[in-house]
Amino acid sequence: MGRVKLRIRELAEQRGWSLQDVADRAGVNYNTVKSYARRDDGMNTVDLVAVHKIAQAFEVAIEDLIEVVEE
Repeated sequence: MGRVKLRIRELAEQRGWSLQDVADRAGVNYNTVKSYARRDDGMNTVDLVAVHKIAQAFEVAIEDLIEVVEE
């Protein structure tokens, strides 16, 4: 099973947003955003509803937010 990394920090930095800004714009709990942003080694599972909301806040497709780090 693969692991994925979310490009939250990278996209937030490009826009000059803090992780709190991302959480507020996405309507996702700050701790969820912070947890996803800090996982440099990737994650096995994510809340797809939260990931979808984060992608919408960045105005990118989910595919542009997710990076496969291990298959």
